Amino acid sequence: MAASRAAAAAAAFCRRSAARPGRLLWRGLCSQEPDRETHFGFQTVSEAEKGEKVYQIFEDVAKKYDLMNDTMTLGVHRVWKDVLLQHMNPYPGAQLLDVAGGTGDIAFRFLNSVRSHREHQVRQKLRSHQNLSWQEITKLYQEEEQQSLGGSHVVVCDINTEMLKVGKKKAQHLGYSEGLSWVIGNAEELPFNDNNFDIYTIAFGIRNVTHMDQALQEAYRVLKPGGRFLCLEFSHVSNSIISSLYDLYSFQVIPVLGEVIAGNWKAYQYLVESIRRFPTQEEFKEMIEDAGFLKVQYQNLSSGIVAIHSGFKL
Repeated sequence: MAASRAAAAAAAFCRRSAARPGRLLWRGLCSQEPDRETHFGFQTVSEAEKGEKVYQIFEDVAKKYDLMNDTMTLGVHRVWKDVLLQHMNPYPGAQLLDVAGGTGDIAFRFLNSVRSHREHQVRQKLRSHQNLSWQEITKLYQEEEQQSLGGSHVVVCDINTEMLKVGKKKAQHLGYSEGLSWVIGNAEELPFNDNNFDIYTIAFGIRNVTHMDQALQEAYRVLKPGGRFLCLEFSHVSNSIISSLYDLYSFQVIPVLGEVIAGNWKAYQYLVESIRRFPTQEEFKEMIEDAGFLKVQYQNLSSGIVAIHSGFKL
């Protein structure tokens, strides 16, 4: 019995390590375990090979990632992310973990939303003190400006260092510094304590994870009781006509755009293939529930081209 438990633990370690590109230790320790197979788009590859391939793709396209998103979605990805923030509706003081969020789009929206909520709170507070002198009002504003986020903080966690570099550069250019930090980490083995965050988000990242069930369990682990899981991901179109047009655009146009703009046809061929391999809305909902989340639901956007999945740790 003890031997079987040890073998199971060793196998789990090897699976986790195989998903960490750049780490060589696992190769020797796990060389005797047959490497399990998984999918990389429409290809069948080993789990270790998938991790390395996905890492290399995002390292190659990092500098053109935002431009490519704008081009291939005609800017609609911005609307999808805005809707995600509307679902989130973060309050001042909220602690967010944004996984696979290297270029910062969700993090910056979170900070903007919290700052807006905080400014509204300050105005409401001032309206309730009609008898204050202008000196007192000025002092109050100055004090509140020093706490413009009300204690909120967002951690952007991404496994890819090049994506994080792009995000940091973008944050500096746009003037984001307060309440923001960047961490290299694997969605399948997050470098954070249990019960640490109020909100967990992952946008267009979970389909690239080798073991989605493990990533969902990690999301559950790091959330506080009452915390919320939010996932924005490409999904499945239900309308047959829209689905046919979408397939035509995906397979005939997106890889060409990837070659012209990012110089990487294969990366965007993988993108469209990985979308087709992703579970349906109902299947992914069940996976989230299996990880322990309750009140799980989803909303289709753009006829199901993408979907927002939500769940709570209760």
